[in-house]
Amino acid sequence: MAPPLLTLQGIQLTYGVTPLLDGADLTIEEGARLCLVGRNGSGKSTLMKVAAGLVEPDDGDVFVHPGATIRYLEQDPDLSSFNSVMDYVLAGLAPGDEDYRAAYLLEHLGLTGEENPARLSGGEARRAALARALAPDPDILLLDEPTNHLDLPAIEWLEEELKSIRSALVLISHDRRFLTDLSRATLWLDRGQTRLLNKGFGDFEAWRDETLEAEELEMHKLDRKIVREEHWLRYGVTARRKRNVRRLGELQELRKTRAEHRGPQGQVKLEASTAQESGKLVCEARDIQKRFGDRVIIRDFSTKIARGARIGLIGPNGAGKTTLLNILTGELDPDGGDVRLGTKLETATLDQKRAVLKPDWTVSEALTQGGGHFVEVNGSKKHVIAYMKDFLFAPEQSNTPVEVLSGGEKARLMLARALALPSNLLILDEPTNDLDLETLDLLQDLISGYDGTVFLVSHDRDFLDRTCSSVLIAEGDGRWTEYAGGYSDMVALRGYGVAKPEALETQRKPQSETATKPAEPKPERKRMANKDRYALKLLPGEIDALSDKITALETQLADPALFNDSAKFARVSQELADAMEARSEKEDRWLELEALREEIEG
Repeated sequence: MAPPLLTLQGIQLTYGVTPLLDGADLTIEEGARLCLVGRNGSGKSTLMKVAAGLVEPDDGDVFVHPGATIRYLEQDPDLSSFNSVMDYVLAGLAPGDEDYRAAYLLEHLGLTGEENPARLSGGEARRAALARALAPDPDILLLDEPTNHLDLPAIEWLEEELKSIRSALVLISHDRRFLTDLSRATLWLDRGQTRLLNKGFGDFEAWRDETLEAEELEMHKLDRKIVREEHWLRYGVTARRKRNVRRLGELQELRKTRAEHRGPQGQVKLEASTAQESGKLVCEARDIQKRFGDRVIIRDFSTKIARGARIGLIGPNGAGKTTLLNILTGELDPDGGDVRLGTKLETATLDQKRAVLKPDWTVSEALTQGGGHFVEVNGSKKHVIAYMKDFLFAPEQSNTPVEVLSGGEKARLMLARALALPSNLLILDEPTNDLDLETLDLLQDLISGYDGTVFLVSHDRDFLDRTCSSVLIAEGDGRWTEYAGGYSDMVALRGYGVAKPEALETQRKPQSETATKPAEPKPERKRMANKDRYALKLLPGEIDALSDKITALETQLADPALFNDSAKFARVSQELADAMEARSEKEDRWLELEALREEIEG
């Protein structure tokens, strides 16, 4: 077995009082596909910088295999010393590397290479840094949030690119689908220590929950043991003094263990202030048109949006998602067509550019809209310090300037501001940027339970699947189509994901442009195989039968008498797990066949 390319062992690093890394380990072998996960502020980026040799730990061992090459994607790249983006990317190549790969990567990331680094936006600088990291084909590739500032076509391209390279990968990302598709092992950084799961991210969350439940049980047992020992010391029969001293020492050790235990980081408490209910109709658009110069953004688009809808807008950068959103919410007038807004609409907006956050504001001023000590949430006043704690800000951060906050802290601050405003229409523009997975879960739950209507612009496929009742997708040439369900439902019906507008426009060339080409044979009409048609007919009954079986098994497990028969309890539990897995497989098969039927008949 080949030795690891890189090993970190017992890494210790402290900023301030609490250790950030407290005995963290990391091993990277050839061909590894590892995702590094943990809460915002847990030290993921710091551990990656230790691996890249950019941060020196206080203690611990770092071993890099002789000759192994490492490339690191930093979150805030510095291009100031280069004349062009191409110069910056080429400077990252090693002797013998091919220059053409730099141009190839920049093209797919939406850059020409001729851009002046001084005029790049933050997103463009990040894409240039991604090209520089990928270009040399290193032994180890450390990618910190590589999907930030990428649109869906670029994310899907990047996935395929990373699947094809030989480099060992270590990924930090908030994009669940991206991690699930690329990872084969998961390293969880929690309270300064690392725990390894030799499975991809798809299995991580269930394992994490089981681990935390087991830890909570252990702490409960420790608490009960401390109570018993304290009771013995106070009321027990007096034994030899030496024995009493020993047990007193053991109790002190137990108390010390309990006091030093660092519980899991608290959860953000998300609660949206709701206004009075809006009318049943939120928005109706008829044949709306919009163009900027010669470029058509929206062409003949109509839709009707009712109260309670969760609408996702998806498409490449520059497709016009924000323009369409502004028209549907009355912020921008169309060039043609009609837009009718519903009554009693009150809007709260989360802007991805965070333009409403003034750099010289403090956290407290940002939450109180510039002054005061209270925030009003759902009609009741809450002290700003208490409201800050709901979003994991420490009380001492109340006077911290906004400009020094991390990306994740700014994202939480924007959420806190938006949710404090009374609303029945919530507009979320890239809300998932810089949020950790646990906060994304809570945001998903908030959207699901929100009493009003939600417009969501996002490139996060998993988040779209979990929250949207329908999606509007840019088809190219100003055309937009609405699909029921989330991103995966759209792909199942459409047959492919998000494509670049120019690619779609090429597909839709007028007949006059293609008349000179020889006519291609007409494709044979698809047919549904008899076995598939038969399965489509039988599957609903089989799913119902399994559902009845699951209900019966759950009723058995709810019977307290069953706990006295461990063998029967284990057997019934296994039957329930098997039945639930079988039902899930049959439901997936039915959805696949139903989509095929609709495609053929449509």
